[in-house]
Amino acid sequence: MTGAPASAAGGSGATPAPRGGKLGAAAVNQAGLWNIANILTMARLLLVPGFVMLLLHDGGYDPVWRSFAWAAFAVAMITDVFDGHLARTYNLVTDFGKIADPIADKAIMGAALICLSWLGDLPWWITGVILFRELGITLMRFWVIRHSVIPASRGGKVKTLAQGIAVGMYVLALTGPLATLRFWVMMAAVVLTVVTGLDYVRQAVVLRGHGLAAERAAALEAVAAAAEAEAPVGGGAAAGGACATGGVGGTGKDTAEPMVEPLGDPVGERVAGGRGAAEAER
Repeated sequence: MTGAPASAAGGSGATPAPRGGKLGAAAVNQAGLWNIANILTMARLLLVPGFVMLLLHDGGYDPVWRSFAWAAFAVAMITDVFDGHLARTYNLVTDFGKIADPIADKAIMGAALICLSWLGDLPWWITGVILFRELGITLMRFWVIRHSVIPASRGGKVKTLAQGIAVGMYVLALTGPLATLRFWVMMAAVVLTVVTGLDYVRQAVVLRGHGLAAERAAALEAVAAAAEAEAPVGGGAAAGGACATGGVGGTGKDTAEPMVEPLGDPVGERVAGGRGAAEAER
């Protein structure tokens, strides 16, 4: 220990987090790859192949294995809720999380829908509508990301919850009234999927239009500012040139045509003096 402060020793000099504080107090300045939010996201990604194997085990019709698959699906849905909450609350948002989190969401949901349709439990058109919407909205987010970010709406969150409940009910080997109930829950999820998808399309078009208008306005302002910046310089140079020309011209005229007082003709004086002397001699 040198006894020097952290700033003098080349450290960051940051004040350490107080003891007994929240989890975020120590993690705010350490939002690296290995934080709790990203770990939950990676765990959800790893659950996808395990969920598929459990769901399709023994032909996909064993109620026990499908219960295990439902448990894996439920854990994945729960981690989806918690990792986003932790990332926003404790400032643990990273580039990896921005990319991996939506991929993990689409992976677990897409795997469940495709497996259920392949087993014959869920019509393929439902799988197609949901996957088309999810993929289209993801691509549209990248389409407008240069102008703005489409925020997650309340309807989108309700849609995700409805999809999770409906798919979870289809993963379980339900019979009787519960099997009928899960169909209507899935229909509600499909309606929410379509309605919220159309709303996201509207938001994307509006945001892109506003973004393009702002870019055009900024370009016009930049051109106007450049013109204003060049105008005084050009006018001053012209005025300076005119003054310099006038000054030089006046000075040249004064020096080129100086006022010279008339002086006597030395030759005439000598001639006159010679004549006077001759006349005096005569």
